[in-house]
Amino acid sequence: MAAALLVASVAGGVVAVAVASLVGVGEHTTTVREVGGFPPPNDVSLEQSGPALSLRDIYKNDAPGVVQVTSTSTVALPRSNWFGNSFVPGTEVKHYLGSGFVIDKAGYIVTNYHVVAGGQSIRVSFSNSDSMKAEVVGKDPSTDVALLKIKASSRALKPLELGDSEAVHVGDQVAAIGNPLGYDRSISAGIVSALQRSFRSPDGSPIDRVIQTDALLNHGNSGGPLLNAQGQVVGVSSAVGNWGGLPVTQQNTGIGFAIPINTVRDVVAQLKAHGRVDHPLLGVLGRSVTPTMKKQFGLPVQRGVLVERIIPGSGAEQAGLQGGTTQVIVAGESYQLGGDLIVKAGGQDVASTERLREIVSERKPGDTLAVEYFRGSELRSTDVKLGRQSPPPQE
Repeated sequence: MAAALLVASVAGGVVAVAVASLVGVGEHTTTVREVGGFPPPNDVSLEQSGPALSLRDIYKNDAPGVVQVTSTSTVALPRSNWFGNSFVPGTEVKHYLGSGFVIDKAGYIVTNYHVVAGGQSIRVSFSNSDSMKAEVVGKDPSTDVALLKIKASSRALKPLELGDSEAVHVGDQVAAIGNPLGYDRSISAGIVSALQRSFRSPDGSPIDRVIQTDALLNHGNSGGPLLNAQGQVVGVSSAVGNWGGLPVTQQNTGIGFAIPINTVRDVVAQLKAHGRVDHPLLGVLGRSVTPTMKKQFGLPVQRGVLVERIIPGSGAEQAGLQGGTTQVIVAGESYQLGGDLIVKAGGQDVASTERLREIVSERKPGDTLAVEYFRGSELRSTDVKLGRQSPPPQE
């Protein structure tokens, strides 16, 4: 894919990620353990949002709003050559199974982009086994979110209450409801293991502020809700950690990831209004500066973003920002030195590439972003007109 969201296209060795690779949990859909009850939360913010519910009550209240999403497509089989005879390739029907949940009485349903990405026909089914065709309102591969809509009586729909992912804390109890490996509406429970994780979306753009949980997620959980102790949706289950080389049956390591609901809420609003999401593009590829890098390379500050490459034609290039010119390898890791070092954007301190992405993502294409940076030891400033991230090719 093209140069993604510039800063949002930082990956691989440029931005260190805690997990080596990620496996979507939506192509085939696994069981999950069911536990008896939810211990009361210790966190004050959770108590302020309401009393903790038992797992039984969360399942009773929320499972009716969780749907199974089936994406069907017809693909051409590769041409084969058998005993010297070329055979015309046939076709094969593929089914992809995932999860989703109702968000309002109008029939809107949230799921993952990767669940429906190549689907030519999308159907959703409810707890009463009713199955109906769903319209794809919009898809956003950069955040792995898709919005569906069905025609159904409002009385037949059970919208789930959306919570606040900014109020989530490490150690909070959470539950996931979905259709793992095709087992309808299974529930698993766990805690929030970590926050502020980052992983790659289907189009290669990093998704930030991701919630990590040990609630068991498997293929088929993708698109299902991650719920807090009050039964509110705080995330959308999207991926599981995989260190590579493991068989599919062993890929669940107890490390799951959910896209924060505050991100999903913003994306859904744009998909409803326009059918797409316009992501702003700064136009720089860089890496977070560390105190060790400052000492090794004689940088002017120990926190910031070292610009390694500028995307041609971007606002960053037009504003005069410069990328690195000299490659240096230290302990097997490659650094591109000699570029500008960004320390502020939009009047806010920039201590990492993640923080710079967050600042950029809060704006729209066409907005002007004030950037402060060091060129050598000289502190400079410039205004960058944000561009628009190129849309992915149509399936």
